[in-house]
Amino acid sequence: MCGICGIVDLRGGCSFTAEQLRSMANAIRHRGPDDRGELVLGPVGFGFRRLSIVDLAGGHQPMSNEDGTVWIVFNGEIYNHSQLRPELERRGHRYSTTSDTETIVHLYEEHGEDCVEHLRGMFGFAIWDIPRKKLFCARDRLGIKPFYYAMMPGRFAFASEIKSLLEFPALRAALNRNAMPEFLAFGYLSSDETLFSGVRKLMPGHRLVLDLSTDDPQPRVEQYWDLETSRAENSRSEAEQVAQLSELFEETVRMHLMSDVPLGVFLSGGLDSSAIAAVMASQRQDQIQTFSVGYAEQEYSELPYARMVAKHIGAEYNEIILGPSDFFSSLPELIWHEDEPLVWPSSVALHFVSKLASEKVKVVLTGEGGDEIFAGYIKYPVTMWNLRGGPIYRKLMPGVLQSQVRRLLASDALPDVVRKKLRHTFLYYPEAFEQLYFDNFYSVFPQELQTSLLAPAVAEELRGSNAYANSMRFLLPEGNGNTTLDRLLYLDIKTYLVELLMKQDQMSMSASLESRVPFLDHKLVEFAMGIPAQQKVRYMSGKHLLKKAMIGRLPNEVLYRQKKGFPTPIQPWLRTVLFDKVSAILTDVRLKDRGLFNPEYIENLLQEHRRGSSPATEGVWRLLNFELWCRIFLDGEAGANVSHSIGNASPVIAQSSL
Repeated sequence: MCGICGIVDLRGGCSFTAEQLRSMANAIRHRGPDDRGELVLGPVGFGFRRLSIVDLAGGHQPMSNEDGTVWIVFNGEIYNHSQLRPELERRGHRYSTTSDTETIVHLYEEHGEDCVEHLRGMFGFAIWDIPRKKLFCARDRLGIKPFYYAMMPGRFAFASEIKSLLEFPALRAALNRNAMPEFLAFGYLSSDETLFSGVRKLMPGHRLVLDLSTDDPQPRVEQYWDLETSRAENSRSEAEQVAQLSELFEETVRMHLMSDVPLGVFLSGGLDSSAIAAVMASQRQDQIQTFSVGYAEQEYSELPYARMVAKHIGAEYNEIILGPSDFFSSLPELIWHEDEPLVWPSSVALHFVSKLASEKVKVVLTGEGGDEIFAGYIKYPVTMWNLRGGPIYRKLMPGVLQSQVRRLLASDALPDVVRKKLRHTFLYYPEAFEQLYFDNFYSVFPQELQTSLLAPAVAEELRGSNAYANSMRFLLPEGNGNTTLDRLLYLDIKTYLVELLMKQDQMSMSASLESRVPFLDHKLVEFAMGIPAQQKVRYMSGKHLLKKAMIGRLPNEVLYRQKKGFPTPIQPWLRTVLFDKVSAILTDVRLKDRGLFNPEYIENLLQEHRRGSSPATEGVWRLLNFELWCRIFLDGEAGANVSHSIGNASPVIAQSSL
């Protein structure tokens, strides 16, 4: 696991300095504190920071082929590199290391741009082919590892994190205003754009080529992998499916244990991380290390389940407990690490548990991706039910009565728990997919509310924008063998999951810790997509086949408990001990002077939040993080000054080992 960066002079000269390259690399030192490397090769410069995991002595980068004509900087892990090596050696390639990085170089020599099709792992890399004057870049199929880039006059730059690009003098941090509608709705962007004007991300399963032999070099970006959803008739029995899943899952966990340094596992107490921990424990001779995070507020903590699993599999258990001061004083630092406003409070918990794990191991396995490939979220069966039942309801129920039901659900007349459940159904939302799915489960500020939230001039400027357009590009058409569940899973894998993986990468790397995601081995993802819908969702509960595969390996209390989704007590914290601080930030003159939002709307939002409105609390969280992001990146304010506006850091409440 590493941090990479680079600069290309598109005119073929060398209009950058080694010091500029070094500054870019040093900005992401946390990604690789063990080693560094910079190299200037004519019009191309590579920078590198290394977290040593495989071939500790011989994995220095940038790395080249035998004659120094092909150079690479690489971030990630190639889990099948030892299987690829013998054939490459038979083809005459001479290895000087045992690292997976060198295998990519020789694969490129053999297969050119198609080398990515042979890789099984997580990766973001750049290759400079000197004879062909070609820069070749690629990102792994699911987007586990990041890759950002920017075109500037006469130059192209790339990096593992946006902050590295911003070290280059020609690139100034500026808000991408056109991205605001999508960001306000989702908290992330599902296209190749970012919140920074001029900075793009290479999308998962894509490669980029920059040919300097042409008169006007421009990035050529193309997709090399996509997830197949249509399937042949599946005649296998459930028992056969369970056996195949068990075998493939065992294999992918085994491959993800490739390391020359100690490994551990993040254990939330949910099914996904528990399944990985159980299989990992069965494959290791030594006692495995598990790491968990929770809160003193018991209703928000899943630590009892994590402890249960650790005891069941005989693991060494480590935990950390967070309080409101730890949580909120860390926000500026973590926004700096993510390069973007935090979307989910779980980013903070992930950072702290990563710091805990880094005291004992350098690599952790995590359960990220299990919900998206095995349909673990309740939103999937609810949406399928809404799409089936909604048309019938609207056909049989008079429009006047439909309106009365919606008004009732929008009021406080019903008990809160009843109102919340019914507002997720077709009784409250109209037929349009954007409202029935996105506004129902994702949108903090649905597009219809943004005119009120935004300042009038900004609302007018963005009038023609569609907050949902980028995500809707990934909603597969009906037919062609695509079930409703297939379409929902494909959509989330291409959008929501990519943001989760960015959070996973940046928060673990903030503690110089490598995180691996066995559920997102592309072979396992492809197998999971081929599982019939009825073997994923059964009786409004997902992961049916995975639960079957883990019977006998995990306690029933873990296998069949209701999913919590890693809750965080930000609602009570924001409404009580932290309300005054948060309110001061959101009503501060600096936010008003930006001219982006309607101050009156924000004041009303704060009051609704104080009265107990959950949607209002989510809105407050979104705007708080956005304002802190503006102060850090657009205003250039030091993190310590931003932290002072929230509160001083305090020690972790508790840390224990069972």
